[in-house]
Amino acid sequence: MRKTLYLKFILAYLLFGIFGFIVVATFVSNMLEDHCLQSTSDALYREATQIANTYAADLYSSETSLDTVSRQITVLAGYSNAQIWIINPSGRMVAKSGEKLDPGREVYIKGFNPSAFAGKIYTVGDFFGSFDEPMISVLAPITGNYKTNGYVVIHTALSGVQQEAGKLLNISYIMLLLIFLLSIIILIFFTEIVYSPLKKITKATEQYAAGNMSYTFSVESEDEMGYLAATLQYMAGEIARSEDDQKKFIANVSHDFRSPLTSIRGFLTAMLDGTIPPEKHEKYLKTVLDETDRLTKLTNGLLTLNSLGTKGMLLTRTDFDINDTIRHVAASFEQVCREKRLRFELILSGDTLYVNADKEKIQQVLYNLVDNAIKFSHPDSSIRIETTERHNKIFVSVKDSGIGIPKEDQKLIFNRFYKTDLSRGKDKKGTGLGLSIVQEILRAHDENINVVSTENVGSEFIFSLRRSDVNDQLED
Repeated sequence: MRKTLYLKFILAYLLFGIFGFIVVATFVSNMLEDHCLQSTSDALYREATQIANTYAADLYSSETSLDTVSRQITVLAGYSNAQIWIINPSGRMVAKSGEKLDPGREVYIKGFNPSAFAGKIYTVGDFFGSFDEPMISVLAPITGNYKTNGYVVIHTALSGVQQEAGKLLNISYIMLLLIFLLSIIILIFFTEIVYSPLKKITKATEQYAAGNMSYTFSVESEDEMGYLAATLQYMAGEIARSEDDQKKFIANVSHDFRSPLTSIRGFLTAMLDGTIPPEKHEKYLKTVLDETDRLTKLTNGLLTLNSLGTKGMLLTRTDFDINDTIRHVAASFEQVCREKRLRFELILSGDTLYVNADKEKIQQVLYNLVDNAIKFSHPDSSIRIETTERHNKIFVSVKDSGIGIPKEDQKLIFNRFYKTDLSRGKDKKGTGLGLSIVQEILRAHDENINVVSTENVGSEFIFSLRRSDVNDQLED
């Protein structure tokens, strides 16, 4: 059987009660008995000292009678529930509370030795065989004329002190029981605040580990447990979304590879079995070549995305003229634009405008955006490329007057392999990876790209770059 955290907590709770009882029954019991013994002996010694300095001293100085002193110590003994004796240094009893001594008969305490009290104010025992039960005895000297005339001895039963200690011990047991019962509140709080949410989280973790990413649970708490539960559910959602993206990615890759491969296989088979006559081979071989170019482009796009998606991608940042880069990219499309009767409008801020970025990757961004603009532009239209400077940022805009992007598709165009219905009809050779590559490159630069598009009017893509300090030097 697996030991749960709750079982361990219950075990710790019971051990707390058991060890608490042991501590009270041993250490606390002894401490209470010692405390009561010390307190009683201190009180008796103070009383014995007071008697020795007053009544007993008056007796030995003949200022009062023995009968008077006997009556006084008897009254005091009744108040303190003790026995009070006055004895000579030789051990002869002079006065005894509650009892009138016969003057004609001397009573001695055999073996009396005041040195038994050396270094302490009390003894516990039968006081030299005078009692049948343990007694607490204190002794105070009666002094006068620089000598010890006698002693005041007060006795009280040890059983009374033990009873008092027992009462205090019972109070300690009751307090321990109350603490033990009140600590159940901690157990209840632990169950509701820690264990129950943790049990839900553990079950959810087991479900997620088994692959059930759709499992949901609720922990209504705003503390660390609630945060942990929310984080776990978010993680599961991200994993589920990642799995869905992976499935879509594989499906799209399979589809985009299958189409040209099927086309290539079909044309080659037709040429081999004679379905396509030899005089038309050249035409269909060009089609096959176009399909292989499409496969090559798709493969390169996938490799590019894989390298760009690698965390910690290294950028070779340099300061370069973005206006000059735009001119070169536009020039590379001159032949294509001539065939489609398109023209470029370059609205560039100044002759030179330096940015700090990876030049090669920004060239790819511009190439992909311009390539898209050409594909989806109507003949006899223009493509405008504009640069502006705002707040230490350089903004580059690529705008066409083409078919535009439907509003519902604008949030999806940066997804891998995504194509709008309009683009699928317009561009048969596209891979759906161009804008994904653009977004990944700009993310690596910690920059953004936005799109503004109206269907049948055109699209404008705007991205930002870090402004270079070289511009300030040139201005100076």
